[in-house]
Amino acid sequence: MAPASCSHCGKQTEVQLLQSINVALDPELKARVKDGSLFVWECPYCGRRNLARYQTLYHDPDAKLMVWLLPGEEMPPKAVEEAVKGLQGYTLRRVREVGDLIEKVNIHDANLEDTVLEMCKWVTQRELAAKNPEAAEAPLRFLRLEGADNDLVLALPLNGQMQVLNVGFNVYEDARGILARNPAVRPAEGFAEVNQDWIDQFFR
Repeated sequence: MAPASCSHCGKQTEVQLLQSINVALDPELKARVKDGSLFVWECPYCGRRNLARYQTLYHDPDAKLMVWLLPGEEMPPKAVEEAVKGLQGYTLRRVREVGDLIEKVNIHDANLEDTVLEMCKWVTQRELAAKNPEAAEAPLRFLRLEGADNDLVLALPLNGQMQVLNVGFNVYEDARGILARNPAVRPAEGFAEVNQDWIDQFFR
């Protein structure tokens, strides 16, 4: 438990924070991560629902996925060294927002590679920006695969509204080809950040 202040009434209460989320030990936690409910608390005084921003380590041993949620913080080097010891074959990622953690879990559940998906989003965003310049700065987020052709369903905040965009799986395959031709485009060792900023540093 930790103290938290309501964003509406300002009153303080105690909320439960999980510094470690092991979905093999508690499978129900995965669903609560994916729908975001694990990070939302309701103020007992005014009823406002608040987002809890805190550090936590998401671990799915069966999928060999570990995602460290560190909102606005730099990871201590010693913590990185200790965390990655003996983790052969793991995908290790660091994210800053709850939405980014949810996306990483969704990507892994869809058997996709987040590096390829970031390339796919980069290509898609530029195609959208050619028609609507405001789309150039709107972050795309992967939601799920859909339909017999495995279309990628992406969320796009634009003009004050959240829009849903379907992208053909062929775009993802093309993105995989781009990365295959550019082997230098790969994540750093350890808990790497793989996001829009990461892909932008290679393709401008």
